[in-house]
Amino acid sequence: MTGQSNGIDLVGLREEAQRLLVGAGEGPGLDQVTRALVGYAVCSSVTTLDVEAGDRHAGRALDLGATAGQLHEVLVLVSGLGVHTLMEGSRSLAALLRARGADLPDIDDARRAMHERHVGSSKYWTLFETHVPGFLEALLRLSPAGFEGFMRYGAIPSQTKQLTPVTREIISVAVDATPTHRYMPGLRLHLANAIALGAGRAALLEAIDIAARAPLPPGVR
Repeated sequence: MTGQSNGIDLVGLREEAQRLLVGAGEGPGLDQVTRALVGYAVCSSVTTLDVEAGDRHAGRALDLGATAGQLHEVLVLVSGLGVHTLMEGSRSLAALLRARGADLPDIDDARRAMHERHVGSSKYWTLFETHVPGFLEALLRLSPAGFEGFMRYGAIPSQTKQLTPVTREIISVAVDATPTHRYMPGLRLHLANAIALGAGRAALLEAIDIAARAPLPPGVR
């Protein structure tokens, strides 16, 4: 299975998820609040953007005790799906330019300092690099401003801390698995993170099943 979303059907996605979940404990399924938050995330993601369906999930989450801060952090988290354009586009553009004999900008002292400030020896970014190899370097070379923006925006949910880290990872698994997205590099990364944080097979497969039921994008008037 390639890292591209084209040609990946639900059966192939679930098979990949099952393979990645080998060795993970079964664990409990999603609790009611998390289930509603995952539904809200899936319907609110840019690849679905069904506002009415999202409102229904948000209302259920509120009825179950979720806070406005948690719901908005879901929005901030899933709005980051746009970075997949940067991830795949930056890597592909860098490869295309190199194939044409073009020299990419050097990693100068300023770029090196930026990388050290945001990435350093972080275990998260080490794992990230195994799933999206070459992206951080390509982005740093092609657009230091884009690199800085990517790092700052992506860090917001971990700074506001309205959701637990494992909930953020489960939500990320779901939105990467939606029928109109199916971004496998992200799904693999977030599955690994969720397992490391204690999520079990039952909860993660349930999140993927919620994603599979996402409505087709109705458009926004």
